[in-house]
This record gives sequence, structure tokens and C-alpha cells, in this order.
Amino acid sequence: MTKITFIGAGSTIFMRNIVGDALLTPALADSHFALMDIDTQRLAESESVARAMVRSVGTGATITTHTDRRAALEGADFVITAFQIGGYDPCTVTDFEIPKQYGLRQTIADTLGVGGIMRGLRTVPVLWDVAQDMMQLCPNATLLQYVNPMAINTWALAERFPTLKHVGLCHSVQNTVEELAHDLDLPKHEFRYKVAGVNHVAFFLKLEHRGRDLYPALRQGYAGGQLPKPPLLMPRCPNKVRYEVMEHLGYFCTESSEHLAEYVPWFIKDGRDDLIEQFSIPLDEYPTRCVEQVEDWKEQAKTLTDGRAVGVCRSHEFAADLMNAIVTNMPYTAYGNLPNTGQIPQLPLGAAVETPCLVDSNGVQPSVVTDIPPQLIALMRTQINVQELTVRALTDQNPEYIYHAAMMDPHTAAELDLRQIRNLVSDLLIAHADWLPGWCKPAKAA
Repeated sequence: MTKITFIGAGSTIFMRNIVGDALLTPALADSHFALMDIDTQRLAESESVARAMVRSVGTGATITTHTDRRAALEGADFVITAFQIGGYDPCTVTDFEIPKQYGLRQTIADTLGVGGIMRGLRTVPVLWDVAQDMMQLCPNATLLQYVNPMAINTWALAERFPTLKHVGLCHSVQNTVEELAHDLDLPKHEFRYKVAGVNHVAFFLKLEHRGRDLYPALRQGYAGGQLPKPPLLMPRCPNKVRYEVMEHLGYFCTESSEHLAEYVPWFIKDGRDDLIEQFSIPLDEYPTRCVEQVEDWKEQAKTLTDGRAVGVCRSHEFAADLMNAIVTNMPYTAYGNLPNTGQIPQLPLGAAVETPCLVDSNGVQPSVVTDIPPQLIALMRTQINVQELTVRALTDQNPEYIYHAAMMDPHTAAELDLRQIRNLVSDLLIAHADWLPGWCKPAKAA
């Protein structure tokens, strides 16, 4: 029996997607699902949903729940991580409120910028603990890592645990295909594409429908004002930033406009609220969404945990198909984040990069992409600068690199001077002291 361990199973909706996909996959349908979380109430809710799904599908799957991580990991074949260290309150709130005192506005703050750096500092030590346990309790297991900041996490895991089998998984490629199909009114299953880069700043190098290049239609639609259409996935977030970047750099980015706006220095600027309005940038979107998701979950929990059968349908996550490919040796292609061993030779070795990957019983094997245009490589390097310094801070336990990472962040550097950045980072380190390693002590304020 395949054992699938889910660390952070209190993320009930995401757990439902992954476990549901596995239950609908014959080679995984009778698996043992070990659900682990430190929040006992959310864990109980997830257990109720998982058991209801098993009843609905009628498989021989078994469910166990754990608050002890090591007990959940022992003997696992696959480990899935989906957690947020420090949660929305207080840590996400802190990552927005303190920067705003300096005039630094953000949209999501989970991948790059000061918010992404702080989240990386909180998250990587826990992922390292998971990896250490895996080395002892399930050394042959594959870690499917769904936690942000994806690139920082993936890079740091490889630095500390070079023999760990792991891959960072995201849904930005699938989401973008769905959004572009919506904008062009075309069936998404007929698209053919090639994507490469770093997580959240990867680009569609090829985008075709039945052999026809779709970029002329995207450019013509944007120039004529017909595109983007009202958004399909994020109603409050019109997709204008990505189209504008495509207009100037030539290619479409994989992550949403709300994310991309805070990765670059061009859209969120002090005294330029005209840009915020023109490109419909949803400032403070993530805190708003967190509050709404909490309330939405309370309503869903009433119907999902009352003992009735829970409907099971396929999501667009890669996890189940990836696990199936490893178990059955039936080849599958997924977009995965892995350390760069040469699959993108234009980017630094060791950096976490996202490319198409072949998956079979040999594991996750990245394909080589050599044709990324230089302007895109230049943009990706601005992201890697921040990621590398954050990873170096963690591996060397050197707090000065935290400041350097923030100084190199494109959006932060476009808004604040060096002394402001140093003071801001010190304030964040003090505020997050209970969630950070002991070596993360703030430097003297400027």
C-alpha cells in the first residue's frame, strides 16, 4: 500500500483537492493517507472530509490523523507540504502593516519583496526539519512541496539536503492557460505551450492553438482594448499588468497580475496612484482574501463535515498524476521547480528554476530549455538575486544577508532608500522574533 503523508492537512480545501485526485487515480485509490497538522480542530475537519470522500468513491483507502510529524512521516512513499508558518494572523498582517508605515505597498507579499523574504525565513527551518525527519524515517520518499516562497524553499532544501527527492509544485501554469483560453475563447485542452523560468516569473516561450501562434492575437486584442476580458479566476484582479509586460517584453508571464505587480519596479510607485488605477492593481489583496477565505471555510465546513458524502472531482494540481507516474512508471510531464543543474544554462547553477519535467519511476527529471530571450533572463536574475541572498542568510546564519536581500528587491529598492530598507527589515525581524531562528537578530538601525 502506498503511504501519502500530508503535512499541513488543516488546509482542508487543498487537502480535498490532492486526496480527491489520488482517490480517482487507480494506482493510488487504496493508499494510506496520513494527515498531519498542529491545529487539532482543522485536522478533525479535514479527517471528516477525507473519510467522506473515501465513502463517496468507495475505495479501500485508509485515513489516519497525527499531530506528531514523525509518526505521520514514518514509512511514507510521498510527502506533501502545504502550510503557512505564523498564519495570516499575526505574520501575514505584520508583513503588510509594517512596510505600509514606510510607504511600501504590496499585493500578496508571499514570494518576493520583504514579505517573501520574511516568509522564507519563517518557513525554510520547518521544511528543513521535515526533510531531516524524512532522511531518518522515509529516505526514499519524494517530497511534493507546495509552500511559498517556492523558489527560496526549493533552493534552501537542496542546499541543506542534496540527496532529498523533492520537487516544488505550483498551479500558475495551469491557471494561466485557463485564463488565456478564456480571453481568446478557445478550448484550453487544444493549447500547446512551453514554459520556463523561475517560479511565478516564468514565461510562455511557445503558445499555440492547433499549430497557430497565439501571440499575435494576444497583442492585437490588448492593443485594441478587447483584452484582457473580465477575469475568470480572480474577479477583483483584472489581468492588465501581465498584458502590459507582454507588450514591452514580448512574452506572457505565468503568475497573476497582482503577483507580478510587486515583483517589478514599474507599477506600484509612491505618488503614482494613476498607475494603480490604470492597471487595476489590487493593493493589500492577500489580507483581504485571507479574511474572506476564513469566513468562506466556516460556511463550507458546515456542509463538508456533517457526515454526508462529499463529491469528488479532478482538480488541476500535478500531485496525483506525478505520484501515479512514479508508482506505475507511466511517463507524465509536469512543470516542476528544481535546483538548476543545467536545465536552464542561462541562469545560475543551484537556483531554483521551473521547467517541464518528465516523471516516471526514475523520479522527476527536468528538461533542458536553452532559448529564453535575454530580456526575460535579465528579469529572472532580479528575482534570483533576492532568493539567493535569503538562502545564504539561512544557510550561513548571517542576518546581514537579510538586509542585502531586501536592498536588491526590485520593488522595495524602487520605493525606499538604503537606510529606510535597513530600518524596515529590523522592524520586521523584531516583530517576527517568535517565529524566526534565534540568529535572526536585527542589526543596528540606521
